[in-house]
Parts: sequence; C-alpha cells; structure tokens
Amino acid sequence: MDYFSAIIGQSPALDSLIRSAKIAASTDVTILIKGETGTGKEVLANAIQQSSRRANKKFICLNCAALPEGLIESELFGHRKGAFTGANSNTVGLFQAADGGTLFLDEINSLPLSIQGKLLRFLDSGECLAVGDTTPYKVDVRVIAATNSDLNTQIAAGEFRQDLYFRLNVVPLDLPPLAKRAEDIDHLIKHFLNQFAKTYAIPSAQFSKSSLKVLKAYQWPGNIRELRNLCERLSILLAGRVIEPENLPSEFRTIEAPAKISGFMLPEAGLKLDTLEADLIGQALERTKGNRSKSARLLGLSRDTLLYRMQKYGFNAH
Repeated sequence: MDYFSAIIGQSPALDSLIRSAKIAASTDVTILIKGETGTGKEVLANAIQQSSRRANKKFICLNCAALPEGLIESELFGHRKGAFTGANSNTVGLFQAADGGTLFLDEINSLPLSIQGKLLRFLDSGECLAVGDTTPYKVDVRVIAATNSDLNTQIAAGEFRQDLYFRLNVVPLDLPPLAKRAEDIDHLIKHFLNQFAKTYAIPSAQFSKSSLKVLKAYQWPGNIRELRNLCERLSILLAGRVIEPENLPSEFRTIEAPAKISGFMLPEAGLKLDTLEADLIGQALERTKGNRSKSARLLGLSRDTLLYRMQKYGFNAH
C-alpha cells in the first residue's frame, strides 16, 4: 500500500519531495520537515512512519508549542515520584511510550533551550533522563521533527542550538506552501469535495471555472488546512450546487486572477492609455527593425491586430 497517496497533488515540487521521503522512510534516519502551518507536515510524517519498518509500532505526536516549558521535559522524558510538586508517582515519558516506534515532534522551533540539550543527548546516544532521576535509560525511537519557522534565524538569535539543528537536519524535507503549487488545487478540491460528500451523505458540490480561477489566485495563508475547511463549509452549505465566486467568503471575492503582465505600476497621476500603447508599438518596431511579425509576438498580438493598431496610431503599416 502506498501511504504517500494521502498527500494529494502532482506538482513537480511535491513529486520530488515524495521521492525523497520514500527513500528516507526505508531507513531510521532522523528527518526534519520544514513548511508553513497547514501544509501537511503531520500527514507526511505519518506516511513516512507507515512506510517504515516501524509501521506496526507506536506513532506518537507532540506539538512542542502546546505545553508550557515546565511540563514539556516531564512529558518527553518522564519523571520520578517527588521530582516536583504534584509528582505523586513515577510517570513514563513519550520517549519510553514510543519505544520501538516513532516520535513526531511538531513545531520543534518552540522547544525550550533548556530541553534542547536533553533531546540532543538522546539523538547522540539513545539515552534519556527522567526528571528527578540520576540514572539514564535507553530507548529505540525514531525522531521525525517539523518546524514552521526558519531555524537558522532562531540560531542566529540564540533561540535554537546549532548542534541540535545539524543533528535533526540529516534529511530535510521542504513542504512547499499551497500558493506555490497552485496546479495541485484542482486535485485537492476534488479529493475534499468527494470526501465530505461521503462523510455527510450529501450530493457533492462543484466549483465553477471562474471560482477555480479565484482560488488559484488566492495566497492561502492557512495552506491546505484552509482549503480543506473551505471545502467542508461549502460542501455542507451548498450541497449539490455549483459554487460561483459570489458564494465564496469575502476574503476571496476581493481576489482577481493574476494579470498576464506583472511588474507595471499605474502612476499616481494616471496615464493616457492610447499614448502608452502607441509608445509600446513604436518600441517593438524599433527593437525588431520594423519586422511586423516579430513586433506582434513581442506585444502578444496577432499580426493583423498589430497592423490595425499601427494604422490607428499613424504608423506606416504598408
């Protein structure tokens, strides 16, 4: 079974990423998944674990940003009875619980500096030390980490250990944001609409071509998670209907498809379009030494359209 099929898309960037992930999955190498929030880092980590020799062992996830600094050490490594107020019994940490399997540390960029050294020790030696204990224990755990921020920036700011970064970054996997893989939006939408139609036993909704253009022009700050939530909402509210641009939330209705020509800024004082068009035609003719066919190609026009506009602006079209 191909567990990587859960990662929807066919863009070249994604294909390359999955090829690397499949190779890494067959080993016990430490992996660092990089990507913005909502790009599917946990889905990728799960596919790697399911495709590894540890597939029938535990896969435990921890969001390092979800716990306060005072609790995360105990959560990871366990603690002995009496180690701190409220420690009424010996408690097993996630490393012990995941022995033989895989531990996924999401948002590793939020791991406190005080804990980073203990994680580095485990990665180097396989040893952990429970809070309040003096004798380390050994476990066999594969670590997959993920970050939604640039760790090199945090290293420069003294917020992340460089030696830990090097130890985690053995095989880096960079998940591209959805805005950079717009060609995958069609596939993702089809998958989500079918999924929610089955989940809620309702007729499947569809996006019109004009709606799809709007979605592909959107920047998707929430990435795949945001797209999934949108599809779920509209699947329920517009079951069996065709979704038009006016049905989209307000943040989408202000989006227009990207222009064919980018980089030109309209002057504050405005301009005369006829004057600009005539000037561009003149530049194209000058660059091509009067060759009409080449000039038309430069301007994105047919030759007949160029000849018509040359006559319009007084150029010699004969």
